[in-house]
Amino acid sequence: MPLFILPVKSCLTDSGRRVETERLAYELPGERVAQRPAEPRHAARLLRAADLSDWTVRDLPGLLRPGDLAVVNETRVRAARLRGRRAATGGAVEMLLLGRAGETWEALLRPSRRLRAGTELEFGPLAARLETDPQSGKAQVSLDAGGQDVEEAIAAAGEVPLPPYIRAPLDDPERYQTVFGRKVGSAAAPTAALHFTPQLLAALREAGIGVTAVELQVGLDTFRPITAPRLEEHRIHSEWAEVTPAAASRIADVRSAGGRIVAIGTTVVRTLETAAADGEVRPWRGSTRLYITPGYRFRAVDVLMTNFHFPRSSLLALVAAFMGEGWRALYETALARRYRFLSFGDAMLAERAP
Repeated sequence: MPLFILPVKSCLTDSGRRVETERLAYELPGERVAQRPAEPRHAARLLRAADLSDWTVRDLPGLLRPGDLAVVNETRVRAARLRGRRAATGGAVEMLLLGRAGETWEALLRPSRRLRAGTELEFGPLAARLETDPQSGKAQVSLDAGGQDVEEAIAAAGEVPLPPYIRAPLDDPERYQTVFGRKVGSAAAPTAALHFTPQLLAALREAGIGVTAVELQVGLDTFRPITAPRLEEHRIHSEWAEVTPAAASRIADVRSAGGRIVAIGTTVVRTLETAAADGEVRPWRGSTRLYITPGYRFRAVDVLMTNFHFPRSSLLALVAAFMGEGWRALYETALARRYRFLSFGDAMLAERAP
């Protein structure tokens, strides 16, 4: 099948509904935000929405059906936090790369008050030049690795950035990478896939459950709360995604045989639903601004495994769209039973609401 390269997909949903943001409000105590991941990865708890029963991620093969297909995000988190100095003065500066923007990169800079277009920065083997004045700390920069591959220079000079709510440093930075990660490009990990291990993958295969991969490069805006009073007034972020011909073919085969498509994480949902605009998942790559809110009609995903998300977030809006009003009882149960929340937290498993 050909691979289509398309322009940015629309941020509009097909719900046609006006939804108050406060419908996604709940109280998340700070102590419920996980600071360390479960060990081993598949030992994280898993709350099944259908009957609010408690499991662990290692039980996943028994909770799915033979013939189902788990779809994961194979993105890898870039070592995007760089600490260096201004070439002219030696003053300390920190740069967080948000992603490519054509020939340049979008970056957050700190401190940025005295930085201007033309300022040159040094980060070990990597040189940077500001191409624009910083606006709210954000600027376009060009990178020069002195003939070395730029991604290799970033990996050598930088460190993997953790979400702002994780305060404890990791002993092993690979713990914030998934076992599927092979395409560098994300500013944050696709967290549902952090629970997977080679042992779990072997158990899925033994149970007759397939696994295939797509890609979505997660941006830092994924952590941005919705501040608008109505969900439809929020501007969703754009993220690069790809569904290869092989993945689209695998999904079509499973669907035609009566199997279910199991999205491992909200990033997979956005990718597959973007690629299924006409009802069938097709090969696709480009930038998506698909914004999934309650009332959205799902076309590609039957089952969702994901972590527990921030209140008033676009990720929770997606979960509410997928589950219907049952999301609230699920979250209340998770809080009451002391499940751990956010990136290093526990997970939930839900079937699509009718």
